[in-house]
Amino acid sequence: MEMLLWVLAGLLLLFSSLDVWYFLRAVVVVLRAWLQGPVWDVLAEQSMLGRVLPHDVDYLGHMNNGRYLRECDFARFALYTRNGLFKATRALGATMVLRIVTIRCCRPLAIFQAFELRSRIVAWDDKSFFMEQRFVSCADGTVSAVILCKQNVLHSSPDQILQFLCKRKVEYPEYPEDLQHWISFMRAHNQALSADSNLEEKIK
Repeated sequence: MEMLLWVLAGLLLLFSSLDVWYFLRAVVVVLRAWLQGPVWDVLAEQSMLGRVLPHDVDYLGHMNNGRYLRECDFARFALYTRNGLFKATRALGATMVLRIVTIRCCRPLAIFQAFELRSRIVAWDDKSFFMEQRFVSCADGTVSAVILCKQNVLHSSPDQILQFLCKRKVEYPEYPEDLQHWISFMRAHNQALSADSNLEEKIK
């Protein structure tokens, strides 16, 4: 009985100090993607099915804003497992970190509503991969949200990763017009933040 109490206390401490379900879900997603087999086309769109559960909703009964980004994390884990980017980054001693993410909510997802999360690498530069992720309702095919994100590669580069995977030099794809506008906006925003920071330093 005493041992059981210690185990329960340990579990309570673990669940109160860490987002245990996040890490368990990540393991399940990666294992499932690995069992599904590889996708040789690095730029191919991949899909992951999901459903809005009670712990995903806000007070209006819709998926809350934070859950969109959480689901995108898992979809990227699956994408990188199947197209080999995880394998390549490990082999090259590199890692990828989320640098910028923008979400546009188009239509809410209601509780118990099924959705398809479609993810793809759109383009890359000398430091980062640019991705688009779309939440699409399984009921009528409408787009519920669109996410654009920039993932920086540390200790390597997208070129090196793609050459490792494809065994050849891969040319940069053309940037879609909307991605060009997004990058320009982010660049202007960074400049504005830098200007604000310099102003604060002068005031001090």
